[in-house]
Amino acid sequence: MDYKQSGVDIDAGNEAVRRIKRLAASTFTENVLSQIGSFGGLFRFSAERHGDPILVASADGVGTKLKVAFLANRHDTVGTDLVNHCVNDILVQGAEPLFFLDYLATGRLSPEIVTRVVEGLARACRENGCALLGGETAEMPGLYADGEYDLAGFIVGVVDHARLIDGRSIRPGDALIGLASSGLHTNGYSLARQILFDIARLDVETFVPELDATLGEALLREHRSYLPSVGPLLSRSVIHGMAHITGGGITENLPRMLPDRAAAEIDRGAWRRPPIFAYLQRLGSVSEVEMFRTFNMGIGLVLAARADDAERLLQNLAALGERGAAIIGRIVSGDRAVRYI
Repeated sequence: MDYKQSGVDIDAGNEAVRRIKRLAASTFTENVLSQIGSFGGLFRFSAERHGDPILVASADGVGTKLKVAFLANRHDTVGTDLVNHCVNDILVQGAEPLFFLDYLATGRLSPEIVTRVVEGLARACRENGCALLGGETAEMPGLYADGEYDLAGFIVGVVDHARLIDGRSIRPGDALIGLASSGLHTNGYSLARQILFDIARLDVETFVPELDATLGEALLREHRSYLPSVGPLLSRSVIHGMAHITGGGITENLPRMLPDRAAAEIDRGAWRRPPIFAYLQRLGSVSEVEMFRTFNMGIGLVLAARADDAERLLQNLAALGERGAAIIGRIVSGDRAVRYI
């Protein structure tokens, strides 16, 4: 017996690492001091740029959106989903990304599939100015089905203490601005897959005229990064709170930015919902309440700002290329809950 006979192919692993090195190097900034293959990634922190720096870290996965990628045999988008999700998670506290680490686990390692996944990771890291500093690719036969893998990411960013966004300055009367999502992003896929594939008996190649796409194309639309449109505005101190609308939808995520004795009132008719949500709701007979606590419903990020600053903030967002941003509600007195009107 040898290791390959037991299901672990060291040569395939070495080939995957060889390909990853080139992709990761394309994301390196001047602060990266190591190469892929070191036991630890080295990153020089430029404290001079930040008077009182706070490191902000987060970890997440892609979830069962991976199942759609497997069905469609498309692996170049899930890495981008992962990086952008993690970037948004630290952006809501005012942080800019420094570096990213990934973890990919599979039953049988395919250098071709790993390369496609890491191409998406590297592309998103470059677009967000974030170094892909390292990671782990694990081959674990018997734990995952052939052709399947799991993917997780870990990000570290930095924010000046004086510019930390923690929601403490949010007050009743503040406006809530919603930024459009590209679709489901990376949440709600367990329900979406059950509706589309188990109940409706459709598949990823099914073309849906009202979506103007196949189901595979619609479901694999990439999770947006809001750093390009929000990052340049952070120094102006007009944004008092942010919520990344992920698992749990607006209902569960918006309260995470609210201080005590504040609540949110959301006008459900204030924005245009992407057609995928109406399609899922109709096909699965899903209640409005369940839709709003499962999916983002077309809003990927919510900003809180003084009502007097809201229109100018919308103009600034539009100037930075943000399309579809709208005032979707306001802060009221309450118990850190979301009310819909």
